[in-house]
Amino acid sequence: MSSIAFKPFHGLRHSSAVHSSTSTTTTLSKPAVKFHVSAAKTSPKLSNRNLRVAIIGGGPAGGSAAETLAKAGIETFLIERKLDNCKPCGGAIPLCMVGEFDLPLDIIDRRVTKMKMISPSNIAVDIGQTLKPHEYIGMVRREVLDAYLRDRAKENGANVINGLFLKMDMPKHWDEPYVLHYTEYDGKKGAMGAKATLEVDAVIGADGANSRVAKAINAGDYDYAIAFQERIKIPDDKMVYYENLAEMYVGDDVSPDFYGWVFPKCDHVAVGTGTVTHKNDIKKFQLATRNRAKDKILGGKIIRVEAHPIPEHPRPRRLSGRVALVGDAAGYVTKCSGEGIYFAAKSGRMCAEAIVEGSENGKKMVDEGDLRKYLEKWDKKYWPTYKVLDVLQKVFYRSNPAREAFVEMCADEYVQKMTFDSYLYKTVAPGNPLEDLKLAVNTIGSLVRANALRKEMEKLNV
Repeated sequence: MSSIAFKPFHGLRHSSAVHSSTSTTTTLSKPAVKFHVSAAKTSPKLSNRNLRVAIIGGGPAGGSAAETLAKAGIETFLIERKLDNCKPCGGAIPLCMVGEFDLPLDIIDRRVTKMKMISPSNIAVDIGQTLKPHEYIGMVRREVLDAYLRDRAKENGANVINGLFLKMDMPKHWDEPYVLHYTEYDGKKGAMGAKATLEVDAVIGADGANSRVAKAINAGDYDYAIAFQERIKIPDDKMVYYENLAEMYVGDDVSPDFYGWVFPKCDHVAVGTGTVTHKNDIKKFQLATRNRAKDKILGGKIIRVEAHPIPEHPRPRRLSGRVALVGDAAGYVTKCSGEGIYFAAKSGRMCAEAIVEGSENGKKMVDEGDLRKYLEKWDKKYWPTYKVLDVLQKVFYRSNPAREAFVEMCADEYVQKMTFDSYLYKTVAPGNPLEDLKLAVNTIGSLVRANALRKEMEKLNV
């Protein structure tokens, strides 16, 4: 097991910048990328223009990629159909994302410092006692976060297009462009929009679990979960309880393979659940989640209902030629926790950095080898995280007795420290060997008790 070495954060701003950019033309900023860049010796220099890159999808992955590319002087196009999209997402972000992506504090609705993990038998364990005074989990609304990242990309020179990506024509030669076909909605051509095309040198698919870019490169299928969420406006006195508190419910009633949640937002709570194995029962699981929390959300009014697919593992193929997938389109959502926002933004940035490096700030053509560097760095850094969480989900989410054992483990202070450090900072350091041994023994004990409980329950059901 491991723990995390604390790293201080600097440069957190207290308010977002005023966005005043109204031009629809591309304004290329001066290169601002500080890392070393070197294109392949065989990459030809571009004549009389800079590299052109299109990002399909304007969520955290797309916005982060677009900003990185535009800052480096690359001609950047971001195509997003729903500029006011409210993805059904718990909205939790780790503390490191605030500093790493220079997020203003005023787009964070709540700073969660306490969590309750609630077992199938409604035993609640308080989590958060190991947090330092400045540490918290940020809660955001996706429509706010996504819009901020897109606007910042636009301010740095990216062209943000309100359009629906339809398909792309593949190049027949290594130096030919990809031709993107999309419907543009600029407010002048009516609700139906207008057909348009765009020629680019590289494409980043950041268009979610149902990615059309992934289909275009035959990226393969993957298992996916259905996430269902209701935003509920509850009375002010009830909202005080959730001021800095989030709840997670586990049990067959709320999900056979995931968890239910109540996460606080600015003036409401988000109540939701998800499942891979029983998608047709998602509304039944949502009702159960509401019922588990009913005393605390009593008198609430549902103000929005949302549902969306969430990938369960990376796609078989994430790269083809000069087309790469990031975020949900690539399948970067963790098992067990369902975390995706940070990994989406991080993968978008890492992919864009690989393009910047390979093209020497947009001066040379890129090839598949340049983009593959992004995948190599990504897999080396994050693949172990995905595998560990996959194992945890298979061990502890398989039955109610196993979930009881999981909640019992969460009461351990060392488990809490390990969990929060790993989540908040995404940087692993060696743990305490003695504590690791004690944790292993306690885990085995919890699982043995869970197995014994399962057998007794099976006897009662006979």
